[in-house]
Amino acid sequence: MSYDKSKPLTKKNLVEFLKSLDIEVKTNTKARGNQGLYQRNRIDVSRGLDEQKAIEVLVHEFAHHIHYQIDKDFNRNGGSIETLFKTSDAVEIKEELLKITNLIDKNKRLEIFTKAKEETSDTIKSMQNAIKRDFPNFQRSKKFAEFEKYIKDSDAKYLVKYDAIRLMHGFFFKKERVLTVKNIETDFPDMPYAFQVYIRLCSMQRKQAKISRRINKMNKYYEKPTELFARFVQGYFTTPETISTVAPITTKRFNELLQSGYYKEMKDLFEIFWKN
Repeated sequence: MSYDKSKPLTKKNLVEFLKSLDIEVKTNTKARGNQGLYQRNRIDVSRGLDEQKAIEVLVHEFAHHIHYQIDKDFNRNGGSIETLFKTSDAVEIKEELLKITNLIDKNKRLEIFTKAKEETSDTIKSMQNAIKRDFPNFQRSKKFAEFEKYIKDSDAKYLVKYDAIRLMHGFFFKKERVLTVKNIETDFPDMPYAFQVYIRLCSMQRKQAKISRRINKMNKYYEKPTELFARFVQGYFTTPETISTVAPITTKRFNELLQSGYYKEMKDLFEIFWKN
């Protein structure tokens, strides 16, 4: 490859190295709201990153580029650990890769949503206890017969499924009425307190389900083989001693494949910039 191998590790030199491999590199974009982004033969790095973080992101996205070349399932399902490490048994490697993810890339948003889910669960339990004071046999998993009998002729029945709704009443002169879970005491002042709480409980359950979907989506992304591999490469490139200690099996296998040329131009990346 045509690249000056005596150059030290800087963001500028790393970009030049990647461009020497005919990879398009953009360092003045928003990267679609991410720190970095890889699309076929193109790497975008957020312009707001400092020198060290930009280097880490460039290495991370370059790992995606290498993965794209060796794994036909890269785009379809995030690839496979077996293909990435050329093995039929990847259980230990995956365990180590997950440890590395927790070490170098803590997901702050995931922590926020996990905390919100716990708080929502506590609120639901509190509401359930409040309902039980008037209806001791109440269970969330079973039909709340007393409530359904009371609510069947009331507009409040819509709030069991929706947090807010706009209703139109009248035939010739239609009158609009907006109902929300927030204003249930004002909109339905005669409704028994336990029933008001139950409607709020239904709203909290919807919120809990929504948070759970977000958490599942984040976990699915963070556990994709392509992301696990890229985080390993990023960590091993910048802090090899730490990663070798946390993931000895993965590190040994990676180095074997790196030296054999399995990871293509990644061998040049390590040889050039580790040396300098």
